[in-house]
Amino acid sequence: MPAEFIWNVRVYYEDTDAGGIVYYANYLKFFERARTEWLRAIHVEQHALLQEHDVLFVVKSVSAEYHAPAKLDDELKLTLSIEKLGRASIQFVQQAWCGERLLNTARVKVGCVGSNLSPRAVPPAVAEKMRSTIKTD
Repeated sequence: MPAEFIWNVRVYYEDTDAGGIVYYANYLKFFERARTEWLRAIHVEQHALLQEHDVLFVVKSVSAEYHAPAKLDDELKLTLSIEKLGRASIQFVQQAWCGERLLNTARVKVGCVGSNLSPRAVPPAVAEKMRSTIKTD
């Protein structure tokens, strides 16, 4: 698994405001989908996590910086990398690109919780799969 995950998405009319620009909150939706696809790519099924380990992932915090707008019909390249893997949380850096133009950079902290929403450690096998994607310089 490469250290940086890439997932492409097309901008549809429903993603834009009246001016044809991607509505700012939709980047969070794009990034959520990319994290879900990344989990699939590393063979982590979220429904199985809940059934087998009683854990799920929830967003704890997000900070986003908007660099340039995306527009209707643009094809976006979404990137994801782990900045920090903690015992019960994962800090991601996610970016949206249109060609060579950086549109958005977000830092997303995701917590691992039980079905009662109390913090839980990331299951060891899942943490190992995640660890294998961390870029080592």
